Order: sequence, then C-alpha cells, then structure tokens
Amino acid sequence: MDAMRCLFMLWALCCLSLLRAEDGSRLWLRMERNAGEADVRLGHGTGRTPTLDIAVRELADYWRGDGRVVLQVLPEGPDRDGFTLSRRSDGVSVVSASPQGVLYGAYALLRMQQTGTDLHEGQSVTEIPSYDLRMLDHWDNPDGTVERGYAGRSIWRWDELPEQISPRYEAYARANASIGINAVVLNNVNAKPAMLSPDMLRKVSAIADVLRPYGIRTFLSVNFGSPKALGGLPGADPMEPEVQEWWAAKVAEIYRLVPDFGGFLVKANSEGQPGPQDYGRTHADGANMLADALAPHGGVVLWRAFVYAASSPDRACQAYEEFMPLDGKFRDNVIVQVKNGPIDFQPREPFSPLFGAMKSTQVMPEFQITQEYLGQSIHTVFLAPQWKACLDAETYQDGGLTVAEATQRRLGRRSVSAMAGVSNIGDAEDWTGNSLAQANWYAFGRLCWDTGLEASRIADEFLKQTFTADERFVLPVRQLMLRSWDVAVSYMMPLGLHHIFAFGHHYGPEPWCDVPGSRPDWMPAYYHRADTAGLGFDRSARGSKAVMQYHEPLSTLYGDIRTCPEEYLLWFHHVPWGYVMRNGLTLWDNLCYTYTRGAEEARGFADLWRGMRPYVDAERHADMLRRFERQAKDAWWWRDACLLYFRQYARRDIPADLPSPEHRLDDLKRFRLDIDNYTAADMDKLP
Repeated sequence: MDAMRCLFMLWALCCLSLLRAEDGSRLWLRMERNAGEADVRLGHGTGRTPTLDIAVRELADYWRGDGRVVLQVLPEGPDRDGFTLSRRSDGVSVVSASPQGVLYGAYALLRMQQTGTDLHEGQSVTEIPSYDLRMLDHWDNPDGTVERGYAGRSIWRWDELPEQISPRYEAYARANASIGINAVVLNNVNAKPAMLSPDMLRKVSAIADVLRPYGIRTFLSVNFGSPKALGGLPGADPMEPEVQEWWAAKVAEIYRLVPDFGGFLVKANSEGQPGPQDYGRTHADGANMLADALAPHGGVVLWRAFVYAASSPDRACQAYEEFMPLDGKFRDNVIVQVKNGPIDFQPREPFSPLFGAMKSTQVMPEFQITQEYLGQSIHTVFLAPQWKACLDAETYQDGGLTVAEATQRRLGRRSVSAMAGVSNIGDAEDWTGNSLAQANWYAFGRLCWDTGLEASRIADEFLKQTFTADERFVLPVRQLMLRSWDVAVSYMMPLGLHHIFAFGHHYGPEPWCDVPGSRPDWMPAYYHRADTAGLGFDRSARGSKAVMQYHEPLSTLYGDIRTCPEEYLLWFHHVPWGYVMRNGLTLWDNLCYTYTRGAEEARGFADLWRGMRPYVDAERHADMLRRFERQAKDAWWWRDACLLYFRQYARRDIPADLPSPEHRLDDLKRFRLDIDNYTAADMDKLP
C-alpha cells in the first residue's frame, strides 16, 4: 500500500510539474495577483464604461502599492489618449480626457511596478502618444495561413466565427492595450475580395466587439478590384459612379456592423494586385475615391507606397517616382504608408526618401515585426535599434525634421498620424514562435507610443517583465539584444549588401540564385551586381540617381564614395574590390572580417545564453538555447556562402588569420530548403 501511495504521489507531482511548465503565453503580463483586491475606484463624475471596467479590474487584481487608486476622466486631462499619473499621500490618481487614456495609464502604473520604477509622493508623470494610430498589420488569410508568418497559423479562427469566440482574442487585445496599440488590420494586404462579403463581415464584427473595450479599432485590407470580383460590376474604375456607389454602400454596411470601424488598408498595382492604374488612373484617384466613401463615418485610407515594376532600372527609385508627383493631391483622410526603407524590409536600409520628400501628404512609417528577412522565428534579432535608426534619421525636410517628426505632423482637418508594424503573431502558445521575438511586438508598441524611448530602456522593461529583474540576467541579455541587429547584419549582408536571400522563403543565403523566367528584381544579382571590377549597386548621380531623391546634404553625402556611411556603401556604390576603406583595409578584406566577426558574435550569443540557465525556467531556456545554437550555425553558413561566392569575382584569398570555410560552395549551391513556414522542428534540415 505504501508503495502504491508513493507511486501515486510521484504521478501527481509529475502532473503538477507538467501543469506548471512554462509556455511563454503570458508574454510580459506576468504580474502576481493580489491576495486581496486593491482599493481602486472611479473619481467623482466619472461614469462606468467597458474600458474603465477593465482598468479597474487590472489594478484591483495586480496593484500592490499603498493607498487607493483613483481613475478619472476629465475634459482638462491629457488628450489623444494620454494620461497623467500622480502620487499623493493617500495613493495614486490616473487622469485622462478619455477612458482609453485611463486604461493606458493603468497599464503604465503596473509596468512601473514590475520594473521597479517608483512614483514618489508629490510626483506626477504625463505621457501623450507620439502617433494617433498605433497599428498592427496582420498578413493573415481567410484559410488560416499567415503570409510571412513563423508562429503557426492565424489567431483568427474564421471557420468558427462568429458563433465561437476564442479566449485568445481578449488575451491578444489585453497585450496590445498594455503597450498602447490601438488599431489592428485583421487580414493580409494581398487581400481577398471575399473579406468584404456579408458572411465575413459578421465574423469581423465579432472580433471587433472583443477588441473595442481595450480601445482597439478594427481595420481591413481590401482588394481594389472588389466591385468587380464581389459586386459583379464590369470593372473597378474609381471614376465610375457605379463603382463609387458600390464602395459607399459597402462602407455603410461595415459601419452598421462595426460602428467604430477604422478604415481600409490598400495594396494596389503592386505584385499583381489590382489598382487604379489598371484604368489609367493614379494612386490619388483610387485612394480619394475610398476616402470619400469613408469620410462621413470618420474612416481613413492607408494607401501603401510599396510599388515596383519589373521594367524599372532601380526598384529603390520607383515609390518616389510614382508618389512624389501626387504630393498634395490626396484627401486629408488618406495616409500614404511607406516601408522604412526604399526596397523591402531589408536587414539594413537607408530610410525611404519619401519621408522627407512628401510635404503636403500625410505619410506613415511601416515596419516589419515578423522577421521575414532576419532569421524568422529562429534567430534572435531585437529590432528596436533598427526602427530607431529610421525614426531618428534626419530627413532635412524644411531645414530639419527627423522621420519621426515628419510623420507625426497632421496636415489636414481630418488627418491623423500613424505608424504600422507587420505582425509576428500566430497561434503558437508563446504567440511569436520565439520567446525573445516577443520583445519586437513589445518594442513596436512602446515606440509607437513614444518614439523618444531608447532601445536599451525598452529591452530592460521587456526582460524584467517577461523573465526576471535579476541584474545578473538583465544586464548581459540586454546587451545581447542591443547587439543582435548589428550582428545579424554583419553575418548576412554587411556594408550595404541587400536582398541576397534564398528565393521564395528568404531563409538563408543564396547570392547565386537565378530562377529562369523570373523577374530580374527578384534575383540577388540585380542587387549585389558582383563582377570582377567590384561589388554593389551604383545609385550615385552616375548610376540610377537614387541619391538625388534625398535632400541635401544627404544627396551629396550618400553620393560620394568617400563620405558615404560605410554601412550603406554597397547600397549606393559599385565599389572596386581593392578600394581602401577608412580602416586602411580593402573592401574585400573588410567583407571577410565583417562576416567572420558577425558569425563569431552569434556563436557567443549561444554561449552567453547557456550561462543564463539559473535565471530562466527550464522550458524557455532549453527552447531558446536550441535556437541560439541554430543561429550560430546559420551565421557560419551565411559567412561561408557569401565569401565563397564573392571570392569568384574578387579573385582574392580570404585573409590567412581568418578561419577557412567549413562548407564547399558547390554543396551549398545544391542545397534546397523547401519550406514555406520554417519552424524549430525543421532546424535539423539545415546545413
């Protein structure tokens, strides 16, 4: 009997251990619930709303400070969803002009508690968000797949909606509200016309009902050809009255179901998507037609500037060439959504010249949170430094405006400022497929809220809330995160190289790729231009003239090989292999040393993470260690593939003090990683 009892107890302990296994699903919201409810109440004259009820509940459950917390909506409080936190002798007050602002203030108070930031008696803190719309763009499809998604399938279970509402929808809304995100595009920019069908709109309405109390407005990506594909019209010409009437009726239908609907995101005349140019019209014609349909309801149009044609001599120039002639011709409820760089979310790009060029059009930055080009869910690459490099870049518009300043201005009566990020979220238990990739979701929200935040502070906040506040963990891992972007660029595409990934899935190197019949601008050689003379794309005044799209002094700075920042050297110049750079070494030697340094640092990341075992739960430590080890191997794969390939053109040896390649070029060329959505389970398929 004693033996049976022991076996039962052992079984129970095992089950308890499994129940407590860490799956990462709590993200950065790991506050310890109070033993008893905190004293939280609404201030005089503040009536209950669903949003305020959430704020009260969160603080009642998790606030551990002294005294009461008073939440108050006052007309004289901070507007634009801002808030003021004040410490008094008897407790804390949270004041805003809106219920949403009070909710953001409540989460800020909890964040301060979690990170050990004190609010002293008599002290007050006021925050007002940098952007009006702080938006996640989901590239999720109605069939449950996610384009460029690396964390499982879509969190939107369209086949179950509207009858079944997944509890993850509210968990998702809560996570977004905790970092200030207030807008969500539910579906892929490569939109299906069926997204606007009555059946799908009822499903959208059910999701919007869950998001609304958390202050999140719902947007949809729309297919410009929907009047033809869905409405049975002969075409979708934006100047045709019947097309305009169709959109007006469809918009009215949406607002009956989703009264706080935000508007449309549109990808038009890009990568095969229909658009106004199919009918001889301009981007402004198409955007304005939709804007007129949305304007009576308070909606906006987000019109993507990601356009390029196979015939263009330089893909980096085309967005500017198409949109600059239209500056000032868009309605004031249209925002032109511009990727951070001129090409396509590359590991390192100069900022898009459109940010400095369009002075009479509302422009918004679009960043990619999902790591399409940066190791997907395997590599740890903290993206806040990349985004800060863009936001803090000086455009020299009107004498001096950073990208952040240029995009935060409102240019019309109905204009709003906005910033968007392509989501890295899926139905994986930990939401992002990688515990440290959660930091990019977190960082995006925090930078939308305050572009002035430093990357180091954001990393610090994330680590303390998500793992532990123990400085023996926070200090080294924070440094790892802050180095990770530069390290990834070093072992993938240093010195301004870009778009030399494997074809299709973009995981791993393939600078030699040449798919017969494919568009030239989808092939790496279009970008690296390697030959026996040198390496890089000439975008100087003698080449494609892309440098001339920037204001002075940037045009001259980038256009002169002697002054061009070396991180963009091969972006703007075709550089001789023997060109002597500022450290006294040739281009070829710098390429060799940079690739090697990046690979060695990636190996160091794995070593550092091994030492974090005492501070991290076993599940997340083991999972991340496997990813760091794979990242280190990938870094050497990148290093060998690129140096062996470019050596054929440089006709120079790898410096003798550097390690010899571990791989053979012929073997790497034969290797094919035939996957669409790479996951940890596929790690062993790699070289």
